[in-house]
Amino acid sequence: MNERRNGMTRRELLAASGLSLVAAAAPAAPVSIGKCAGYGGELADVLRKQFDQIGGIGKLVAGKTVAIKLNLTGGSRLGSYTPGQTHWVHPNLVGSCCRLLSGAGAKRIRLLEGAGRGESLEDKMLNAGWDVEALRTSAPIVEFEETNRLGSGKRYARLKVARPYIYPAFDLNHSYEDTDVFVSMSKLKHHEECGITLTIKNSFGIAPNSIYGDDAGADEPNENPRRGRESILHYGRRQPPKSAPQEVDFASDRFEGVRVPRICVDLIAARPVDLAIIDGIETSIGGEGPWVKGFNYANPQVLILGRNPVSTDAVATAVMGYDPRAKRGQGPFHRMSPAKPGEADYADNPMLLAEAAGLGSADLSRIDVRGVSIKGALYDFESSLRTRTTR
Repeated sequence: MNERRNGMTRRELLAASGLSLVAAAAPAAPVSIGKCAGYGGELADVLRKQFDQIGGIGKLVAGKTVAIKLNLTGGSRLGSYTPGQTHWVHPNLVGSCCRLLSGAGAKRIRLLEGAGRGESLEDKMLNAGWDVEALRTSAPIVEFEETNRLGSGKRYARLKVARPYIYPAFDLNHSYEDTDVFVSMSKLKHHEECGITLTIKNSFGIAPNSIYGDDAGADEPNENPRRGRESILHYGRRQPPKSAPQEVDFASDRFEGVRVPRICVDLIAARPVDLAIIDGIETSIGGEGPWVKGFNYANPQVLILGRNPVSTDAVATAVMGYDPRAKRGQGPFHRMSPAKPGEADYADNPMLLAEAAGLGSADLSRIDVRGVSIKGALYDFESSLRTRTTR
């Protein structure tokens, strides 16, 4: 029986109280914290040292195809800052990672992200001032795939969720199945509706707009999507095309603060993350992009990475000054701006939902933090959010 109490199932309540039987069964994977002042020459050395601290990446990637899901949300910028300084992962971090993965034996690297509005991924990068050719030559084989549609594949990959919250499976771009190693590269930042954007939230972007976008077809995907994923994923106002898996419970909560964290967990269960990298060298406070009121620059000077996405996000949340076991409505799991009438003003904690689904531990006492300590890397996001300071 999966009875709900206060909006949470018994499984979720056990995780929130630290009693998750699944999480207690095995030790948590190590997480590395590194201090890095910028995206210059020291970056590769810091990243290399952190890979060593979590056990190395040679066995993980040697002879393998590696797919890297980037976080390149939106297309605007904050003042004179580049997107990589505030709300996108930085191109120098992407290039350094590609070179190190290649040096460890990766045979092919695919850079993945949804571009939107008909752009290729390369065009999206070029329009933001990225040196695409430098990325293309950072390893012997570097490929770019825009994953908001079918792309270069002949069919969508259907990836199943063992213990679903919202969807039993997802139809995704072939690149998310056609890879041996899946890397999530996200930004250390707030999110207007969901509190924070880290590894788990980064997986929200793997759902293609052709199927889960507002202008998706009723029966089949729309291979020329132009809109976001509000109606289907955020609010559940309609179902995806009939060609794709439908929700497990059409009567479940329609609030995005309930749905989006659960859908993110379903997605990370369908396409597990083998390596999580969180870019907090330069970033932002107040939301996921410059379109959010109060969005501002931040300079934590940290890199956080690990093999388990839940534990990596838990450590990153603590570095932000928050409790990774916080409940809905507690910082940071509340809206950055007031909710609209009829909308919930909170978000559920995706790390606890993922822990309850058996995807990893969000218990700091069980996570082996290596490199710099959480205290040594602490950057108080909540204080910065209140003061709204900029450089």
